[in-house]
Amino acid sequence: MTLTSIHIIAFGMIAEKIKTKELVLEYMPDTEVLLGYLYQQYPDLQHTKFSLAINKKMAVGKTAIPVGAEVALLPPFSGG
Repeated sequence: MTLTSIHIIAFGMIAEKIKTKELVLEYMPDTEVLLGYLYQQYPDLQHTKFSLAINKKMAVGKTAIPVGAEVALLPPFSGG
């Protein structure tokens, strides 16, 4: 991982769809750019509901991604 990269961690069915649990990507400024990249590289994700967490905080809408961030791709989950 470089100083200008972001670390992606995928869980559950999201990891299955992208065929890996971890990715290291060049820096992307926000969640819209990241999602555009992911949808282009992994078209199956376009029809899959999932959430993003940046540095362990849920991201809502267009959210800035800090350099060196850890971004989690989280499948839908239910509590109990």
